[in-house]
Amino acid sequence: MAAPTARKCQPIHIYEIMERLGIDPSGGVIPRLSLSYAAALHRCEACPSEQACRDWLDSLPAAVAFAPRFCPNVDIFFELQVDQSRPHGQI
Repeated sequence: MAAPTARKCQPIHIYEIMERLGIDPSGGVIPRLSLSYAAALHRCEACPSEQACRDWLDSLPAAVAFAPRFCPNVDIFFELQVDQSRPHGQI
């Protein structure tokens, strides 16, 4: 019996991108946001643009307004940014 193949472990940059976008990574514990955070993590793990992402992060300042167009999470990150800008208690 052959051993199962190990999944390629690639570094993901989701937390660094979230930091640059001003998104609180701990927001994933909020029930109404947890699915968005989980989806973003899975998309990032499967993203074929790891080097483009690293280059983007290395070339920009510590804070940016938007994720790059090639990012599969651009829509989720935008929604999380908007959600964080709302006063607490508003949906």
